[in-house]
Amino acid sequence: MAEQEKDLEAQVEEGTKEVEEETTQEEVETEETQETEEGEEVAPEESKETEGEKKSFFGKKKEKKDKKDEQIEELTDKLKRQMAEFDNYRKRTEKEKTQMYEIGAKSIVEKILPVIDNFERGFAGVTQEQKDDPFVSGMDMVYKQMMTALEEAGVKPIEAVGTEFNPDFHNAVMHEENEEAGENQVVEEFQKGYMYKETVVRHSMVKVAN
Repeated sequence: MAEQEKDLEAQVEEGTKEVEEETTQEEVETEETQETEEGEEVAPEESKETEGEKKSFFGKKKEKKDKKDEQIEELTDKLKRQMAEFDNYRKRTEKEKTQMYEIGAKSIVEKILPVIDNFERGFAGVTQEQKDDPFVSGMDMVYKQMMTALEEAGVKPIEAVGTEFNPDFHNAVMHEENEEAGENQVVEEFQKGYMYKETVVRHSMVKVAN
């Protein structure tokens, strides 16, 4: 009997130890799980708070501008506007100068054209024998020199005889029935027309066939 009681006590003690060990192990695992869960929950909150603090910190820096920077921006804007206004003024002045120059040149050409007309009328009355005269030769040289100078300045005669009548370049003062000529064809030129660059200085005075 005594031996059986000892065996029972030994078994009871071993069972108690196993229960205590299992309980202890479960408590340790429970604590580790709680620490892990707490660590996982706390870490994101801390990182979020840190990021929020950083954002708010940098945001405050961006919102606040130095007075010197504001003054620099204002002066830069004023300078850009003044430069744009000056550029527009320069372009407008150059355009006005060009227009004034063209108007003045056109006016001078208009005054020279009657002189050219007189030269041409004079040469039209010169006979073949008179062409060898030194005076006639000298006038011919002056005439050619004037025509060269006008051409270099941008003055050129308007084509008339043999071309189709164009009211932009021709001034029809006479009409005639001519079967040999085409319809609205210029058959004769009474006064030569001239252009200065792209502008008509004087229209050609012509006869047109119907």
